Amino acid sequence: MSSNNTTPSSWWKTSTVYQVYPKSFNDTTGSGTGDIRGLTEKLDYLQHLGIDIVWLQPVYVSPQHDNGYDVADYYRINPDYGTMEDFDELLKGLKARDMKLMIDIVVNHSSTDHEWFQQSRSSKDNPYRDYYIWKDPAPDGGVPNNWQSKFGGPAWQFDEQTGQYFLTLFDKTQADLNWENEEVRKAVRDMIKFWAEKGVDGFRMDVINLISKDQRFPDDDGSVSPGDGRKYYTDGPRVHEYITEMYEEVFGPYNMVTVGEMSSTTLEHCIQYSNPASREFSMTFNFHHLKVDYPNGQKWELMPYDFEAMKQLFSEWQTGMQAGGGWNALFLNNHDQPRALSRFADDGDYRAESAKMLATTIHGMQGTPYVYQGEEIGMPNPVWNDVSEFRDIESTNMYRLLQEERGKSAEEAFNIVKERSRDNSRTPMQWNGSKNAGFTTGTPWLKVDERYPSIHVEQQLADPDSIYYHYRKLIALRKKLNVLIDGLYERLDDAHPNVFAYARTNGSETLIVVSNFSKRDVTFSLPEAVWNDHIAGKSVELLIGNTEAAPALTQEISLSPYASYMWLVPQQD
Repeated sequence: MSSNNTTPSSWWKTSTVYQVYPKSFNDTTGSGTGDIRGLTEKLDYLQHLGIDIVWLQPVYVSPQHDNGYDVADYYRINPDYGTMEDFDELLKGLKARDMKLMIDIVVNHSSTDHEWFQQSRSSKDNPYRDYYIWKDPAPDGGVPNNWQSKFGGPAWQFDEQTGQYFLTLFDKTQADLNWENEEVRKAVRDMIKFWAEKGVDGFRMDVINLISKDQRFPDDDGSVSPGDGRKYYTDGPRVHEYITEMYEEVFGPYNMVTVGEMSSTTLEHCIQYSNPASREFSMTFNFHHLKVDYPNGQKWELMPYDFEAMKQLFSEWQTGMQAGGGWNALFLNNHDQPRALSRFADDGDYRAESAKMLATTIHGMQGTPYVYQGEEIGMPNPVWNDVSEFRDIESTNMYRLLQEERGKSAEEAFNIVKERSRDNSRTPMQWNGSKNAGFTTGTPWLKVDERYPSIHVEQQLADPDSIYYHYRKLIALRKKLNVLIDGLYERLDDAHPNVFAYARTNGSETLIVVSNFSKRDVTFSLPEAVWNDHIAGKSVELLIGNTEAAPALTQEISLSPYASYMWLVPQQD
């Protein structure tokens, strides 16, 4: 088993990131909302899991219309989460454990409560006017173009005071910043530098590929859906230039780990965003593999997920990023997605097998894995009983719009929203079997899943065969095995209806990952060439599995429901 030899500048290639949604992680005050001290209190837990980088989602001052992604002050901590002293204590606690901190930078837009916007809207000749995107009404007095907001409704808000519209691609209180303005870009770089100087180790850049808009602001032709607009502001004309400016001034000099969240992007752009020669980001998030259950790309319609499409997308991004010298962020869960366990596997009778299978499948790929809070204990989508339980602005908007604009009944709209809601992943972290799962002594801001008495951290830590310990093993393997970092990816399953299988090989080692995504017993045959060239006659080591008795690695493998295995085969010359 050869050990890793990555360079200091790419230390994040052997790392695993843990994503913390602070509002739902751990509450130390009884307010019902998680806080920074709550995270500091759990650092030993994360260290034990093997986490290298903690990604803390926004804790800035914010009116919380979009749970902190509407920033009103980039330099101050929201009192709901604590103080700057609490933040400094968190940094100190991480450094003491040789762990690193990544924070969110949200600069496609700011809150309309931000001082910049308050100045900007005050008059047309205010020095901050050009910090945002203002347009005159159309000749008929309506919106400047037909673009739709990602949260539903027009992407423009009218301001009575100055008689112009401002652009809001997300919530109506999230005003898009004007990156064409050099002063905006400098203000953003100064702010990022402030956090770097504080000792933050990295940044996750929110929807960063939307910052460069087509300056004609044309109407959308409706070729995707009415008013879609994405082709005019996604991976726009100057986006790479803007990111390189940030790299040259902050990311590079401070040796930061950076991940760009890329909305509706392309493989070609992500190669450029994450190839070190481009001097942009360390890695990128793309979401194509999480749209395989969207009929015709429509999030707010339901269909069973397309397994073959998922495998093709993973494989295309693995081989494409390798060929182009890019780097993937690996994930199935985050704060914007339903729980993968409920979505792509079985969160009932086969919950443990399913959670381990999904983890093995992702952690065997090339890239930096991200573990979203609760994923490591197998938290499923919660049980929703009524629409009043939702807190997410996108979900409540869509519940209304599905009925008003798409003709759904209240029951149909509720069934769609409970499958798709971002609140599925935002319910409080389940620490133990006590009231509110040990998250808070107060009233939680969002309901705790009613199944928490049988799914919580305390129980997982007490069981050496738990989902938690499976994740711990996978995270440790990434630090030991070169092939996980540099092994070339090859898909092996040839459109098998139930199995996802792939190899990673670097000349000295071959890794074989085989996963059954179904609740039936299946058999799977390894391709003849792979068997003969890499496995036959060689010693084989089972690195990790999720059943009591793992099958031997033979050319034909029998797999029980949701079974998953990772084998290592040394390649003797």
